[in-house]
Amino acid sequence: MSRRPVIAGNWKMYKTRADTRQFFETFKPLVAASRHCDITIAPPFTALSTAVDAAAGTVITIAAQNAHWEPEGAFTGEVSMPMLVETGCRGVIIGHSERRQYFGETDESVNRKLKAALQAGLTPIVCVGELAAERDANLTQAVLRRQFEGGFAALTDVEFSRILLAYEPVWAIGTGRTATPEIATSAHGFLRELARKRFSPECASALRILYGGSVKPDNIKGLMAQEEIDGALVGGASLDAKSFAAIVNF
Repeated sequence: MSRRPVIAGNWKMYKTRADTRQFFETFKPLVAASRHCDITIAPPFTALSTAVDAAAGTVITIAAQNAHWEPEGAFTGEVSMPMLVETGCRGVIIGHSERRQYFGETDESVNRKLKAALQAGLTPIVCVGELAAERDANLTQAVLRRQFEGGFAALTDVEFSRILLAYEPVWAIGTGRTATPEIATSAHGFLRELARKRFSPECASALRILYGGSVKPDNIKGLMAQEEIDGALVGGASLDAKSFAAIVNF
């Protein structure tokens, strides 16, 4: 079966509301005719409603970069899934390596957030990936298996079918080191096999797996040529409207 590609931009802690408006003014005409893939952008919380307004009437959907698993409560500084839904968000990134590395996210918190996102009707983009030391120690598959089994524990096939998976080798994020299409394909194939064993062959073949890690206009074509790669989660290159449009229009 052919899986519809997804190109997602993760702005991380960049862009004010004014920057966001400016980005969309430039970006929208460049992708107005792009019907070959789903386009998602994840701005910071403060720019979410600005981005939702700017993307209105286009095919671009807006996602958040994180959220809490509780619908409300005494969690100072946190934002809940229903709050995201109210801003017009359609998706949420969960378990990005920077969240795991700097903010103590675990496979268990990923699992709780994932379930909360699904319950709120959001599309979760769940990130997995190994560190440089883990890759060098030949632990890539062990790490991916642990993250997959922990992150997707107690999910039904129907729930699993609503998620996007993003493979982000941590050693390739913002380092300029991109995994070769072959390395990425091998990891994606392994993740799809895990999905087949844990869920079903149908779930596995429908699962869209994005690659993330120094994706740029000059390497997107080689990555997207791989049958196992269903899209990209783009960091730095998504901050510039022209470069992100070039990636969307691979």
